[in-house]
Amino acid sequence: MATSLLLRHSSAVFFSQSSFFFTKNSSFRSFSSIKMERGEASEEKDAVKTTKKVFVAGATGQTGKRIVEQLLSRGFAVKAGVRDVEKAKTSFKDDPSLQIVRADVTEGPDKLAEAIGDDSQAVICATGFRPGFDIFTPWKVDNFGTVNLVDACRKQGVEKFVLISSILVNGAAMGQILNPAYIFLNLFGLTLVAKLQAEKYIRRSGINYTIVRPGGLKNDPPTGNVVMEPEDTLYEGSISRDLVAEVAVEALLQEESSFKVVEIVARAEAPKRSYKDLFASVKGQ
Repeated sequence: MATSLLLRHSSAVFFSQSSFFFTKNSSFRSFSSIKMERGEASEEKDAVKTTKKVFVAGATGQTGKRIVEQLLSRGFAVKAGVRDVEKAKTSFKDDPSLQIVRADVTEGPDKLAEAIGDDSQAVICATGFRPGFDIFTPWKVDNFGTVNLVDACRKQGVEKFVLISSILVNGAAMGQILNPAYIFLNLFGLTLVAKLQAEKYIRRSGINYTIVRPGGLKNDPPTGNVVMEPEDTLYEGSISRDLVAEVAVEALLQEESSFKVVEIVARAEAPKRSYKDLFASVKGQ
């Protein structure tokens, strides 16, 4: 299982361009609660159309693209942050609810704040470094890039931040320092360490966050049901990118997701549970 996770998650590291936010002094309003306040129809799609946009960083990655598609399918207005706008236009179907903007997380919070704009209510970060000769790339993207994004959110008053991270980011504290997946992934510029430091920054930011730590990422269609556990629990297992995207979207809709770190895999024998119950089962900060 550890070897399987290693191979699958190495693909995620290489290729995935892998609150709502509110400060702790303000009241939480999910998309669902906004709908109820406005007395609109019960359909979820009608509810989310009344809200501001969701900004997705890393929108053309294998996980980020799925997040964008699921957001659009559920009626969200989406602002897709990408490094190459023209190339990104070929990745998505024309949709009046989709806006594609240039955004590079390594360029600092000011430029990112301009890309996010004052019309984004939530941000989902699905960035991930691509392999190269620069051993500092994981830190530039997975650490400093995420920090830049958080600072940009604070500048714009974004209410919710969802980060796609990874299980085993805190593997040393879990006693998994000899886990082959933990060793392998950290060979690439201490990738997991970089992600963990970014998580810590998010947790100190005051923004309402949900940190999603998936197991080994698969491009195959979903199989099995989602298993959700507290941080530093899972050290093996895999999950479809489609389910990861689904969890990220649900983190915007479920108040129970606030200020939580959740770890997810899929298991055939796991019972089917609502996302409300899954998020509620994990203790928050």
